[in-house]
Amino acid sequence: MSITTRSAPFSRAVVRAIRRLYPQALADNSWDNTGLLLEAPFDPSSRRSNNVLLTIDLTCGVANEAIALDSSIIIAYHPIIFRGLKSITLENSQQQTLLRLASRGISVYSPHTAIDAAPGGLGDWLADIVTATKIIQDGSEQSPEQQPEQKKGAEDDPFIEKGKPPNTFTLHRHPSQTMLRLAGLSTPHKTSVSHTRRPVVPQSPELESHPGAGMGRIVTFENPQPLADLLDRIGERLNNPKTFPIAIPQDKTISDISIRSVGICAGSGASLLASLDVDLLFTGEMSHHEALAAIEKGQVVISLFHSNSERGFLSEVLAGQLEDAVEEEWAKLRDEEKETVDEAVKEALKQEGFEVIVSEVDRDPYGIVVLKDSR
Repeated sequence: MSITTRSAPFSRAVVRAIRRLYPQALADNSWDNTGLLLEAPFDPSSRRSNNVLLTIDLTCGVANEAIALDSSIIIAYHPIIFRGLKSITLENSQQQTLLRLASRGISVYSPHTAIDAAPGGLGDWLADIVTATKIIQDGSEQSPEQQPEQKKGAEDDPFIEKGKPPNTFTLHRHPSQTMLRLAGLSTPHKTSVSHTRRPVVPQSPELESHPGAGMGRIVTFENPQPLADLLDRIGERLNNPKTFPIAIPQDKTISDISIRSVGICAGSGASLLASLDVDLLFTGEMSHHEALAAIEKGQVVISLFHSNSERGFLSEVLAGQLEDAVEEEWAKLRDEEKETVDEAVKEALKQEGFEVIVSEVDRDPYGIVVLKDSR
């Protein structure tokens, strides 16, 4: 007798939705590991809520958050399984996380470089930042006076950890998704500096459903832009702290430099950007020697810390995209399986509503310590 084991119906609808938005064929499968990495069996006795949790990194803290939220599935941008596993034990912290999630019936999907390559994905989101292309979700414009007021000063900021008396340091971390929404960063202005953009490496063969896809982006401005203006645009979207590494040629100052072209790659972009003949390399991280090589060629390098070049995309773009796609796929799946003889599945299909949640726990491992003069 054969036994059919499947994941929760809602989880399957979410997988269909994310695959439609960001097909695995767009990922760089020569090294990446995308797709459904953990498919937890559906257990009717402990059915999960219809919510999906979005995160960049699937850490122990994010797993705890998913369990507390009663999530059915986690969409983790970075794959928690990257290389082949010969065993899955409790001794390894990441494997322990996977085992805990599987025991709770929570599946895990990783889209990673499929999101990087897709039109409207991470590459275009970063290009939107440097070109001041900011589109609000409802399609209407929002003037500065309509935007929620940003918090002033560091006194009440929960993302600044203060030192014990005597107070000689503060540790600044990238704000949570709630703080980003309160600051109005998910509803920015509708503006754009005139430019063209194209992939660094176009998708081949091109997917009919996703024309113009490819890894990285090259932005060329119609008119050269002062580097200081680009720094303002990046800082505006980062919220606080407005602090990030920049490397410029040793015989230049920021006010000397104008930018006509920008090479863009989320995360660690050196391998994709190193050979480009552009004025600015905009990425998540580059090594010391890679940055030195760039400025010796007369280029500027801006890096945002690896995952902080990716995290804002979740609330600004992916959450809304996924809500629309899941709504459609969940309705289709409920209709397709309405005649099922499995009473537990029938019961699960009755729950029409769902929620897309962006992790509040997920954050880059690095913060920025600001030391104070204790003299």
